[in-house]
Amino acid sequence: MRIVSICPSNTEIMAYLEQTDLLVGVDDYSDWPVEMQQLPKVGRDLSIDMDKVEALHPDLILASLSVPGMEKNIEVLNERKLPFVTLNPNSLEEIADDIETVGNALGLKNLGKEKAATFRTEIAAFREQASLKRERPSLYWEWWPKPVFTPGGLNWLTEISELAGARNIFDTENEANVQTTWDDVKWRNPDHICMVWVGVQESKMRPELVKKRPGWSEMNAIQNDRIHVLEESLFCRPSPRLLSGLRKLTDILE
Repeated sequence: MRIVSICPSNTEIMAYLEQTDLLVGVDDYSDWPVEMQQLPKVGRDLSIDMDKVEALHPDLILASLSVPGMEKNIEVLNERKLPFVTLNPNSLEEIADDIETVGNALGLKNLGKEKAATFRTEIAAFREQASLKRERPSLYWEWWPKPVFTPGGLNWLTEISELAGARNIFDTENEANVQTTWDDVKWRNPDHICMVWVGVQESKMRPELVKKRPGWSEMNAIQNDRIHVLEESLFCRPSPRLLSGLRKLTDILE
């Protein structure tokens, strides 16, 4: 089969299934595994060049709705009558389901089930480990600083927080993506600040500026110097690589 992935998380699911050799093209942001950088690029996830996609003669396109605006890609795929499946997970269980979905679409149903079972088993192991922890530090995940965006209760980072033995301070919000304010974050007073600015390299994020926000010097996280610059690729993409991020977060909180 000839597969084109137009979202990094989809590409990473293909890697988890060990089927990257089927990929003939990927979006510009698909940077893992490293060999994906050698494949033909079809544009950024919100501005996919469908002429390039079609020119690759794909048997299947792995589309996504994980970022607002991606629905335009779906519209064009439908208009051109190109073969595609759409993934849109918000939870770890939905990611497991998508592993099975992709396996089925590739004609590898048993492989999809086996890999999804492995993924669920790893999650269960983290859950058991987290249940043994007595203290649950609170985390503020910063997706974007101004306007302030952070994951809510319906996002996978709330689950990742819990599996690391912590809690997301915005788990009270019944949505996946929350727009809030610096004052609201200050009021919730997190024990840790996790900077995972979407699409921004870690080297360009500056914790010293976070410390200067009005009133933030009084927060537990800043008083205890617990600001963590983390790889957005390990925390902001709904793929099995979230487990690598979870391992890193667990080590940080120990």
